Amino acid sequence: MDLQKLGNAPNPFRCGCRNRCLRKEAGEIQEAQAGDDAKFINGENQAGMKKIGVFISSVQSEFAEERRALYEYLLSDALLGRFFDPFIFENLPATDQRADRVYLEEVRRCDIYIGLFGKEYGDKEKKGISPTEREFDYASLHHKTRLVFLSNHKASEIHPKEAALIKKAENDVVRKRFATVSALKSAVYAALIRYLEEKEYIRTGPFDATLNVSAKFDDLDPDKIKEFVTIAKAKRGFPLPVESSPETILTHLNLWNNNRLCNAAILLFGRQPQRFFISSEVKCAHFHGIEIAKPIPSHQVYKGDVFQLVNQAADFVLSKIDASVGTREVSAQAPVEYELPRAAVIEAIVNAIAHRDYTSNGSVQVMLFKDRLEIWNPGSLPYGLTTAKLREPHSSIPANPLLAEPMYLAGYIERMGTGTGDIIRLCREAGLKEPEFIQEEIFKTIIWRKTQITGQVTEQVTEQVTGQVTGQVSEPVNRLVLATEGEMKRAEIQEILGLKHREHFLENYLTPAISHGLIEMTHPENPNHPYQKYRLTAKGKKLKEALTSGGRK
Repeated sequence: MDLQKLGNAPNPFRCGCRNRCLRKEAGEIQEAQAGDDAKFINGENQAGMKKIGVFISSVQSEFAEERRALYEYLLSDALLGRFFDPFIFENLPATDQRADRVYLEEVRRCDIYIGLFGKEYGDKEKKGISPTEREFDYASLHHKTRLVFLSNHKASEIHPKEAALIKKAENDVVRKRFATVSALKSAVYAALIRYLEEKEYIRTGPFDATLNVSAKFDDLDPDKIKEFVTIAKAKRGFPLPVESSPETILTHLNLWNNNRLCNAAILLFGRQPQRFFISSEVKCAHFHGIEIAKPIPSHQVYKGDVFQLVNQAADFVLSKIDASVGTREVSAQAPVEYELPRAAVIEAIVNAIAHRDYTSNGSVQVMLFKDRLEIWNPGSLPYGLTTAKLREPHSSIPANPLLAEPMYLAGYIERMGTGTGDIIRLCREAGLKEPEFIQEEIFKTIIWRKTQITGQVTEQVTEQVTGQVTGQVSEPVNRLVLATEGEMKRAEIQEILGLKHREHFLENYLTPAISHGLIEMTHPENPNHPYQKYRLTAKGKKLKEALTSGGRK
């Protein structure tokens, strides 16, 4: 921290740095927080609980206003003031002790470290390290809860050593950005409330467990509940029979209490979940380049329950990336291999939907670029879990436990916190660059793609076969043609392609293939025939032969 005079405020520090002693000067020693109303005495609240120490760290000269404002805010706020005891160095009375020992001792005594990182690095002490970085390192060494807030500066404005400090912090802690004092206070308030909730100083139920005041039982789809039980029994040995009443099943899942539905029930089994939670949707976009730019070649906003959202978003990605269809040497069904591991794509999407913050107005966003897949989730990692720890074995801490349990029973997620580890492993096995996990205002998962080489070959082969009659055949239709062997049911083709959402398959695969004359029904007079199957036409067989001989296997 730089030590400069703060306007007319008393400042006992006359030496230019904190390496040397602090000097006393008459009239500048004030009693800290004298008579802090009668709410707190000697660092305790009225209930006798020791207050939670908060150490505010920064380059002092750069954030003089922010430090003072944050200190006063934590003391004066009606709720935060009951629990937190903030510390800023400029309020410490003068002493003959070495300054570096004083501030490191305060870091050791605190419970929470708040770092304000901007563009300035500050004065350098031993080994060229600033006090701010030493404070951060000391807080890390002593396993303090660390909250880092970044000023809104361009990268070119930031001192190289400060940029390195920010990089160091982003690997270990959740960080937020701020542009004004007001924004900083709001961000700190939200972070400290989360701390109080997770440490159970205050108790508020998670969003998914909150009883919904406006939802009625008729807002749920009983067929969805029945289908869930059928799947859960097969996947995880769900104990209740399929014939159980919806009330019995929801009660077993803790989704029905005192004749009231909780929010998770609506998200899982609602007829129209977005009537109650408008942002519980997934926005998918496909960009040909490496940046978000208009025009957007393909864009979809998916709605429905959480299972439908996962299936639709996953199918969107799978329909846009390269895939190859293998031979039937091993089994009766030809395997389909996607350029991105299908299981990794689904796992990343499931994580975003299951662990997002449903109180946020933001939506989950799935964006496919030329070089990567990005999945954005309006949520934050729990305290104690960092992006670095996501790469190691870690405990499962679901943000929405009542939502996560049915998704586990249906086989969508695991309980053991292996999801991110599975994504890393699957990408390694596929020869891809390791995925990235980034926590900023939102949580991001990035899965990197390989260099794309097959698109041009496919287009040339398709044009040679379809010519001017059918126009351009899409990549999903090519995959459908490659996967079809003999007469097959719709569900069989979907299974081979790894697609779950029926409507997406019909709209993007089957219906276009039929309209192009590549696929035909075995019962064309009755499209809804119970024994309906699909097979290649003569044109479809010709295209399949050309695709196979042209390098598509």
